[in-house]
Amino acid sequence: PIMMGEFLVEHRIGYKKGVMGGNIWLLAETLEAALKASETAIRAIDRIEGAITPFDVCAAGSKPETKYPEIGPTTNHPYCPTLMHKISGSKVPDGVTAIPEIVINGLSLDSVKRAMKAAVDSVRDVEGVVKLSAGNYGGRLGRYKIYLDDL
Repeated sequence: PIMMGEFLVEHRIGYKKGVMGGNIWLLAETLEAALKASETAIRAIDRIEGAITPFDVCAAGSKPETKYPEIGPTTNHPYCPTLMHKISGSKVPDGVTAIPEIVINGLSLDSVKRAMKAAVDSVRDVEGVVKLSAGNYGGRLGRYKIYLDDL
């Protein structure tokens, strides 16, 4: 039971092997710019056949390791704008106050690449977006590497 509406679970679901974990990061000057860019990117990805954004916009970016495995992955703290003046080793550029991550899964590597390209192309001119990036994790997360410059 939940306290609003109903929560339904399918008895049977289908599945197929695919590619998961493509991602883009939108480095923005303001929260408003980050949200506008995120919504724009998700609309562009939604038009790509065979690709999905399983989490829509992630406010806590991924990282492959954690000090606390019992709770799962923790936020990628070097890229948290709220921590940039509180930790050593911050990788947040000056002027950036928000870095949403959009995770992209697809039926094939090609569909993930096309979705990433669509997202990147869609936000190039969004005011307040100062940089586009992607999580690389030193190659430790997954067997595919998609470089934004190659899109």
